[in-house]
Amino acid sequence: MTPAVLADGLLVLAAAYVSLDLAKRLEVRLKGDTLGWLLASALALGTGLWGAQVLGLSHHGLTYPQAYHPALTPAGWLAAVVVMALGLYLGGRPGRPIDTLLGAVVFAAGVVLTEMGFLLALSPSPGITWLWWGPGLAAPIAWAGGTVALWLFSSTKRRAQASWRALSALLMAISIVVPQALILNAADLGHQTGMPLDGRVASGTMEVLAGVGSVLLLVMLWVVSFMDSRMKASLLRARAEMQSQSLRDPLTELPNRQIFEGMLAQAFKRADATQAKLGLLLINLDGFKGINETLGHRIGDRLLREVASRLRALAQPHMVARQGADEFLMLIPNDANPQVAAELAASILVSLGKPCLLDGREASVTCSIGIALYPEDGGASALIAHADAAMRFAKSSGGAAYCFFESRMVDGFRDQAEVLRDLRRALAQGELELFYQPKIHAPTGEITGAEALMRWQHPRRGMISPVEFIPLAERFGLICQLGNWLIDEVCRQIHAWRDTGLRMRVAINLSVHQLRQPDLVERIAKALHANDVNPSLMTCEITETVAMEDTETTIRVFHQLAKLGVSISIDDFGTGHSSLSYLRKLPASELKIDRSFVLDLETSEDARKVASAVINLAKSLDLKVVAEGVETEGQNRILRDFGCDQLQGYLFAKPMSAKALALWAMDDVGPRTMNFRDSLFKATRPAEP
Repeated sequence: MTPAVLADGLLVLAAAYVSLDLAKRLEVRLKGDTLGWLLASALALGTGLWGAQVLGLSHHGLTYPQAYHPALTPAGWLAAVVVMALGLYLGGRPGRPIDTLLGAVVFAAGVVLTEMGFLLALSPSPGITWLWWGPGLAAPIAWAGGTVALWLFSSTKRRAQASWRALSALLMAISIVVPQALILNAADLGHQTGMPLDGRVASGTMEVLAGVGSVLLLVMLWVVSFMDSRMKASLLRARAEMQSQSLRDPLTELPNRQIFEGMLAQAFKRADATQAKLGLLLINLDGFKGINETLGHRIGDRLLREVASRLRALAQPHMVARQGADEFLMLIPNDANPQVAAELAASILVSLGKPCLLDGREASVTCSIGIALYPEDGGASALIAHADAAMRFAKSSGGAAYCFFESRMVDGFRDQAEVLRDLRRALAQGELELFYQPKIHAPTGEITGAEALMRWQHPRRGMISPVEFIPLAERFGLICQLGNWLIDEVCRQIHAWRDTGLRMRVAINLSVHQLRQPDLVERIAKALHANDVNPSLMTCEITETVAMEDTETTIRVFHQLAKLGVSISIDDFGTGHSSLSYLRKLPASELKIDRSFVLDLETSEDARKVASAVINLAKSLDLKVVAEGVETEGQNRILRDFGCDQLQGYLFAKPMSAKALALWAMDDVGPRTMNFRDSLFKATRPAEP
């Protein structure tokens, strides 16, 4: 084999490989970019076929100069590209075997006819007399080789592998080079005497185009194919990484709840098939929020990673996941029973209870564990919820313990869900009502105002205490709606009282959730304005604990309320941990002594000392003092002696409806004979008709 023939074969082999590398993207149906890849593939193969013709002729040893028709030669190249596109479209797609055979027929016809047409376009003299054994052998060889090559390539799995593409390209190159050589020899060009030269392209120019030009085009197409493959591979890796990240917790590298529920579903199927039992543990860290707040979130994240590592060491492979925040799930996939689950839970308590060193700081954490067994404790849809109920029971019992699920644990949750649903309906349908408990001026015994207290008359359950439904509203995000209703209703009632001649100052309670509302002050201002109420007639009470929870927010909101003209009261004073420095910064006008101190005034010297100290502290800060929970004359007398400004409690009056309070003020129809302060009736007049 001469170097010229070898170069000719390598050009065709490279063209076939690049063509198949581009054609690996072909689909059953042509659509969008698939057509572009088909044309690029045909361009590579047609160019290789055309270039091999030019180079093969130039090395055939003709004794007369050759020249190429300027129109017919590129037309032959274009015809080769079109025919190869049709052949690849039929035979290169994954489909029926008949498609491969048809594609091979088109491929073979293209190889034979383009070579014959190429030679005829040279117009040699006196003219070609074909030796028909050449085309007769060339056609079946091209068809057979093309059939095998396209059959090897047309399988989706094989064409995705470079080794199979290389083998298919080798067979396709042989199917082109051998038939071209047969046809070239069958043309018997050695007996021709010459070719037309005028107006034609010289053979040297065509050889450069066929050699250098074809190689450059193939390199460019291969680069395009390579870059596309790299981009798609990178995209697939990125998608796989994103999918992996979406199924794994990025902080702990544990499976997240989504993938864990998939594993759980498979475990349920296996358990049902083999009559096995499963165990599910839900692990919640105790006091993790405090660690985040005291040591910082970075230390908290490191602690979570350490907890995940310890849980992974105790669980079977892939049987532990992070549910979210500071909660983890662990599955006992087979042979689960109460003893096995209890032993595993005890091991978890011991492991997590060991201190760990984080940035030179020693931190330790306990956990509460809920255990639910399958199928005893419920089906697939309920097991996590039941484990969660057991965990909450363990936490409510003090934490650092495990607890097995019992049906009574969810009864309370079902009841809470019903109450919450009814509370939403009650808020929407106006079933809530405000009661008002008077405040008494200690020196004179006159009524100076009232505190608004929410009541709910349930159509089936009767009167439901705020102690029951307010925590539910706070837990499930309904407290702000309740607070907004309270603000609007109090302002409406103040306006209604004023129209009857009663100018009553009313105190409302604000929760920590309301303080975090960015538009709280705006809402209060809007309600006051809508009802034409003087801001001085409203007092906002915030418990000491809430006031100290987020001091920056509290100070900011207090100053905004004070600027609005609303009075501020610190409720339940003495039960929290107020800093005097913060207390001085708050624009409050009064303190309310918690009822727990008032309760023991008659029997406890310590209670009297605390009450006296609080009153003296308030006086030194120029604050008024209100004592709530006054129920006996003895408590009343002691508080008056201490200099308390206002009193509130059952001794004077229980909470009553707005109508009852108005009757008491206007007609003296109330629980006891008592004067309403004159100022309550000043600067008021009935609404004009």
